[in-house]
Amino acid sequence: MTKPFVLKEYIFTFIFWLVLTIVLWCNFQTETDTYLAIAQAIIISASSFTFTHFLTSKLLPKALREKKMKQFLIQTVMVIFILSIIFAVIFTYFEAGPKHQLPPDFKDHVPFLWRGFYMSLPASFLINGSACGIKFYKEHGRIERDHILLQQAHLENQLKLLQDQINPHVVFNILNHIHILMKRDTELADFLLMKFSDILRYQLYHCNQNLVPLDKEVEYLQNLIEVEKLRWGNELNVQSTLEISNNKAFIAPLLLIPFIENAFKYVCRLPGQIGYVKIFCKEENNNLFFYIENSYSDIAIHKKKDGGIGLQNVKKRLKLQYPEAYDLKIETDNLVYKVSLTLKLSEKNEQ
Repeated sequence: MTKPFVLKEYIFTFIFWLVLTIVLWCNFQTETDTYLAIAQAIIISASSFTFTHFLTSKLLPKALREKKMKQFLIQTVMVIFILSIIFAVIFTYFEAGPKHQLPPDFKDHVPFLWRGFYMSLPASFLINGSACGIKFYKEHGRIERDHILLQQAHLENQLKLLQDQINPHVVFNILNHIHILMKRDTELADFLLMKFSDILRYQLYHCNQNLVPLDKEVEYLQNLIEVEKLRWGNELNVQSTLEISNNKAFIAPLLLIPFIENAFKYVCRLPGQIGYVKIFCKEENNNLFFYIENSYSDIAIHKKKDGGIGLQNVKKRLKLQYPEAYDLKIETDNLVYKVSLTLKLSEKNEQ
């Protein structure tokens, strides 16, 4: 992509200066002979190209990088004056000289040179201003593209960091559950190991992608919910409903896991009562409706201030990956903790 773009830029530059030389020649030959007009046009074009190229290729990019536009403005004025002096010399000695309009004493040439300088200022300003304007537009566009690419790279790094924070946490919880069950029920521990292999396979082969199929993510959620059900047994009432109809829908991997983990981690069982967790997930018209509810107590929360990934990462990921495409509500009411999420899904994997 870079080489064709650079080639087009060279071709455009060549055509621009060629056309300018031809226009100057056509203008000069009306008042002087052909060869002298060609010489004037070539000298003016060559000097203009040299100074404007130095101004736009060296000074302007440096000024933009170092944010010294005032200094660049002074340099531009100096270049315009120098180029005007060159034009004045050409007009004076290439046109007036051959016509014998100049006095023999060099000191008397100053009024002619001053007149040529004064008349050359607009042309010099126009040439340099046009070149700087085009170059500034290109440099500004390049800086904007670089800024967008930098933002995208930063966004991808943030998302990768957030996902990396989730993966080890999930694995640690499952391994800890299996370790406990191996002392009490080896068959159940063996079953959980099979579940764990499915979970780990999903994390290894799918979670490195920006988006994953929604049905695969839901299958992963089901495995985790099944692990929690087996771990809690009769001590906790778990109800889950997961309905997915669109197999072409995609979602960010491991986005919903923290909600489920927090529900089981902070679920409260009051004396004489069984705690509960309700999970509902439904996809409809390419929109995901996720709701989770669990028994809640401030005492249980204070006892478990060991941290974990929390909900802050989920909020960050939603802002980064689904800007203006989600609605998240977290409520606590009458010893009940509720999380509601509405999400606009993608229909294709945007890798």
